[in-house]
Amino acid sequence: MAQKETAGDLLRTLSWAILIALTFRSFAYEPFHIPSESMLPTLYTGDYIFVSKLSYGYSRYSFPFGSTGLYDGFEGRIFASEPKRGDVIVFRLPVNPRIDYIKRLIGLPGDRIRVVNGILYVNGEQASQRKIDYFQATTKDWVVKFVPRFMEQLPEGPEHVVLDENPNGEVDTTDEYIVPEGHYFFMGDNRDNSVDSRYTADVGYVPFENLVGKATIIAFSSDPSIPMVKIGEWLKHVRTERFFSRIK
Repeated sequence: MAQKETAGDLLRTLSWAILIALTFRSFAYEPFHIPSESMLPTLYTGDYIFVSKLSYGYSRYSFPFGSTGLYDGFEGRIFASEPKRGDVIVFRLPVNPRIDYIKRLIGLPGDRIRVVNGILYVNGEQASQRKIDYFQATTKDWVVKFVPRFMEQLPEGPEHVVLDENPNGEVDTTDEYIVPEGHYFFMGDNRDNSVDSRYTADVGYVPFENLVGKATIIAFSSDPSIPMVKIGEWLKHVRTERFFSRIK
C-alpha cells in the first residue's frame, strides 16, 4: 500500500528538481536569446538557443554568475577542449566581460586573417564563396530588401551561409590580422552588419578563457517585434520551422 505524500516530501522533491535544473543550466547547456541580426541568416533576432558549456571546458566566464567577479581569482580553463574553425560560439566581450556576444570562429591562434573585397583569406588561402540566392530582410523602418546570400567554405572548415550586401563595406577590405596565441578571431555571418574581431577596438582578439560555449540548437523562435499580449498576431509569427534545428 502506497504511503500518502506529505507536504514535506513534495517540498523536497521540488527542491531536488530545481537543483537539478539549475545544475544542468549552469554546467551543461545554457539558454541564450539572440537580440540582433549580426548572425543572419544562421540565427534570427528572436531565436532562443542552447549553448553547450561542455564543448570547451569551463573558465570563470562559463561558471554560474561568471559576470559578477565571483571567480576573478580563477585563471584558464578546466576540462579544456579546443574549438574548431567554423564553430558558432558565445563569448564574453573582451572590453566588457559582462556582455555576451555570439559569432562564428574564423581564426585560430597563430592564423593570419584578411578580408579583400568581401572575400575572406585564412593564412593566404581564399575561402571559396559562391552566390546561391537572395535573403529577404526587413529593416527597422519596415522596408523589405533582398540581400545576396553566399555559401562560404572555410579553409579546413565547414561550409556555411553568409550575407554580404555591399562588397565594398567598411571592413570588407582590411589589413592582415595575426591572431595571438591563446586568442581567437570571430566574424558574424551578416558581414556588413556585424561588429566583430575586424573592429579591434570594439571586439578584437578573444582570449580562450572568454569562451562560454558552443551554440548547438535553436529551441524556439518568434518575431520579437510582435508583443505577446497580442496573442493571435504573435502566434502567427512564431517560427515553428526553426524549432529544434541544429546550428551549423
